[in-house]
Amino acid sequence: MRIKYFEDTDTTLVELSTNPPVETRELNENIYLDLDSSGNIVSITIEHASASTDMREFLFQRIPAAAST
Repeated sequence: MRIKYFEDTDTTLVELSTNPPVETRELNENIYLDLDSSGNIVSITIEHASASTDMREFLFQRIPAAAST
C-alpha cells in the first residue's frame, strides 16, 4: 500500500494494489475509485484533499491480533 500526496494539485492517491485499473468510478466530485478486472479497488484518488483531510500528518498503526488461548 502506498499513499502519495501531491502538494501542487492538493491530490492524494491511495494505492491499494499493483493490479492495473480497468475502470474508474466517481464516488463524488472529489473522490474516484479505480477498479481492476475483478471489481476490486486498486486505488482511491482524493482531489482537494486538504479540504476533507488533514494532510499535515500521516500515522500508520498496526494492531496485532489478540493471542488465542
